[in-house]
Amino acid sequence: MPKLPECDRCLLYAHNPHLVCAVHPTGVDGNTCLDFREDPSAEPAELWEPEGASYYNGELILQPQQRLTQQQQLELLDTHPMFTGKCPQCQHEFDRDWSARVHWDCPECGWMDDTV
Repeated sequence: MPKLPECDRCLLYAHNPHLVCAVHPTGVDGNTCLDFREDPSAEPAELWEPEGASYYNGELILQPQQRLTQQQQLELLDTHPMFTGKCPQCQHEFDRDWSARVHWDCPECGWMDDTV
């Protein structure tokens, strides 16, 4: 007997092992039911979140894996020219066109940005 996951929360659900509901006793023939009516007294489905994931608009989204540790991220904030405006090796100051810049290679000492 085909039953949808939403059936348990439907106002028409029979709560009977032999019937699905009053309108579709043997179940529905597709992936949706046009007669579904949310039961206000039904208990909400528990939203389980595994570590590294969260719900967004009812959909479980896995967070991307970070390539850097938290310590490495903090070091990057302290040393990278995007945040400091200076080369981490020779302290050469970069032009203030940061929003348009993609590569942060230093013209003075040859330091190369390998984060991109």
